[in-house]
Amino acid sequence: MALQDKYKELVDAAKASGVTNLQVREQDNVLYIDGEAASFDIKDQLWAIYDKIDPDYRAADLVLNVTVAASAAPQEYEVVKGDNLTKIGKKFGMGWKEIYEANKDRIKDSDLIQVGWKLKIPRG
Repeated sequence: MALQDKYKELVDAAKASGVTNLQVREQDNVLYIDGEAASFDIKDQLWAIYDKIDPDYRAADLVLNVTVAASAAPQEYEVVKGDNLTKIGKKFGMGWKEIYEANKDRIKDSDLIQVGWKLKIPRG
């Protein structure tokens, strides 16, 4: 029960954020937290709380196994000759800016994309 007290903030945040199929169990001095988050942001928030409680992850007393719902995962699109962000956006029913924002790590100039790049297409 001591581990559930130690990680209470994390468990409470998982419940409050709507993590589905949430299972919390303690076994052999390890707390297991399993479930499915609706978005990567929720998963990242949970990891941030874990990082706050055990900054170096040295305690080795928690297994955080929270996956992200498949419907939240971005699609991938490979750029072909003649593409631009506007054309790609129209194919997926969204504006070019949404694709640009999802790919800022790769796209430095929204007017310059290259054939063969694999771009993340956010899901609505």
